[in-house]
Amino acid sequence: MATAALSVSDLSKTYRTGLLGRSTVDALNGVSLDVEQGEIFGLLGPNGAGKTTLVKILLGLVHPSDGTAELFGTPARQPGARDRIGFLPENHRFPGFLTAEKTLHLYGQLADVPSRTRATRVPDLLQRVGLANRADTKVKTFSKGMLQRLGLAQALLNDPDLLFLDEPTSGVDPVGRRAIRDLVLEMRDNGATVFLNSHLLSEVEKVCSRIAILRDGEVVREGKIQELTAVERVYDLVTTPISESLRDTTGLEPSPHDAPSAPDLESYRAHAEDRPALNAILDHLRSADVEIESITPLRRSLEDYFIDVVDEEQSAP
Repeated sequence: MATAALSVSDLSKTYRTGLLGRSTVDALNGVSLDVEQGEIFGLLGPNGAGKTTLVKILLGLVHPSDGTAELFGTPARQPGARDRIGFLPENHRFPGFLTAEKTLHLYGQLADVPSRTRATRVPDLLQRVGLANRADTKVKTFSKGMLQRLGLAQALLNDPDLLFLDEPTSGVDPVGRRAIRDLVLEMRDNGATVFLNSHLLSEVEKVCSRIAILRDGEVVREGKIQELTAVERVYDLVTTPISESLRDTTGLEPSPHDAPSAPDLESYRAHAEDRPALNAILDHLRSADVEIESITPLRRSLEDYFIDVVDEEQSAP
């Protein structure tokens, strides 16, 4: 089995505050996570949940109070662990007097990317993030969205195997968000791992396969998005029209979704206690010569699920 791209076990971080450091704040409390190679993983949580502290520990910028953090099996505190990663921080800053091209060459030098590699990689990255026509433009004239795209190019200079993205689409217009999303998916398809931290849950839902939700320094939910957001035992069916008597027999209800575009199809909602119960409904429909176009488990949006989880944790005694 391949080594996890990222692994933390029983990770805790306590900060001392107040006069003479007599008070303490637990930023992380026993966090354990594994992110496999080649997946896009989303870290979610309200402000103050501990997301930034966790990322800083993984980047070797903060030392944990307890527990372990590893990147590709190497302790995160070791400088060599960072050779295979790229990082786009939130609210990054670039020297305004530099052009986009010179900015990438500067940061490439800082990352020990050879000049011969930079000669081809810099223009390629500018093209991939949609800034090829701005290569000779000074950064101080860039909009927030353009700075975000330049920041992403900077994070990719060393062709990382693991990419940390902190609010990558913040301030980016829909076209730019689409470009960034496509680039992230391309990286995954090429075998890279992406660790995404964002409050824009609609973007997380489009690219991430798994997520974890932090609350008060603890992981309160973790898993695949499709499984976490599924509404248990509720399904949307698209079929040929069903008589009222047959709907009563099977317990089907009209679906609140828009009617299918095909004139000979209708949408219904089924409630089934388990898989055999669902199949019994379908068998009953088929025996009445109803044709079934599609069956879709009902799902909530990731935003609705996130809010429910956070509210639940806040109201817990």
